[in-house]
Amino acid sequence: MNMNTTYTDQIYEPGTLPPLGCIPRRMHAWTIRQDRLGDPLTAFRDEIVELPALKPHEVLVANVSVGINYNGIWAARGAPKNVLDANGTYGDDRQSFHICGSEASGIVYATGEAVSNVRVGDPVILSASKYDPDCPWIRSGGLPEYSPTYHMWGYEGNWGAFAQFSKVSDYQCVLKPSELDWDEAAVCCATGTTVNRMLCHWDGNRIRKGDVVLIWGGAGGLGTSAIQQTRAYGGIPIAVVSGTERGAYCKSMGAAGYIDRTRFTHWGSIAGLDEAGMRRWSMQAARFRNEIYEIAGGRINPAIVLEHPGGDTLATSLFVCAPGGMVVLCGATTGYLATVDLRHLWIYQKRIQGSHAGSPENLKEYLRLRQTYDFASSVCRVYPWDQLPNAHKDMEQGTNLMGKFAVRILPDSWLEERNCL
Repeated sequence: MNMNTTYTDQIYEPGTLPPLGCIPRRMHAWTIRQDRLGDPLTAFRDEIVELPALKPHEVLVANVSVGINYNGIWAARGAPKNVLDANGTYGDDRQSFHICGSEASGIVYATGEAVSNVRVGDPVILSASKYDPDCPWIRSGGLPEYSPTYHMWGYEGNWGAFAQFSKVSDYQCVLKPSELDWDEAAVCCATGTTVNRMLCHWDGNRIRKGDVVLIWGGAGGLGTSAIQQTRAYGGIPIAVVSGTERGAYCKSMGAAGYIDRTRFTHWGSIAGLDEAGMRRWSMQAARFRNEIYEIAGGRINPAIVLEHPGGDTLATSLFVCAPGGMVVLCGATTGYLATVDLRHLWIYQKRIQGSHAGSPENLKEYLRLRQTYDFASSVCRVYPWDQLPNAHKDMEQGTNLMGKFAVRILPDSWLEERNCL
């Protein structure tokens, strides 16, 4: 801990904090516990908890704004995994509560004795990718993303963003560019780095100028980031959405066009379809592909398909993908079990690639793109602290979801008084 740190027993209400150098011993945090798992509206509860102690390479950050992601819904429901079961697995003391939240912007309030990349008072963006730098895999030159210690802060690991303070590793902190406001900075990391890895990481299928990129959920946080990054790299982004209003929003973000998936009926598993059923499925999938051709201005199949619905859509994604192209998957919001026609995979030598989050290099590249190109804001709604459960419920139901949701913890008035705007 930095030498000039002092402590106070005062509990500060959300929206205010002590001055730099003074750390409250307890804080407000939105927690989940085993007996409340279920609906996000009741699973999350504002509690007073003790602040965690810092290790030499850890940083204490006062959160200004936090991003809402689907993993908060999963954590609240305890499915597809119960994150409380793994509490204490990643080097921290086991707690009876879990603090979710995998992206934030904030101000460094304290640092461990070995931290050298940030100082108290620095504005930072927090990355969710976490691992043990001393694990044998990484020390031998392996990428951290494949380390057995790799996990998502605020989901698989405790002390996430949904609190007045977060404890993170020093390498998770990236200085906030001045041109990003606090809310935009809070929501850019999870989607921005994830998309950048999907587009740029995989040898043989990196995005090239002129590539058509098909983007599922184009109006969501991942989709709006994908549209703008594809444009920045010279690609042709085509969005898949669930209505004309969302399609228009995608075009305003730079999409070449959109496909309204509600006009098609072939979604779901293709397992068990008889010959006639497969013919009907193929006709629908071909009609879907023809809409891609119409937007692209010719018979151009997507070189990259950015997938995250999973179960309902993977067969179609593989069908429309270009020969030698890639379907890259970062989630499965419609189901984890999927069926595909393997003939499309081997005959046309297509690729199905899993991709999880992103590296610090992906975050830096994404921030470079933002500084070079005029990206539109991806924040569609900012909630106050006491509405954090509602933000998750709205995301789960798709309410007003065109872009990203943020929850603001420290108001502009407090930041302005301390010259932090």
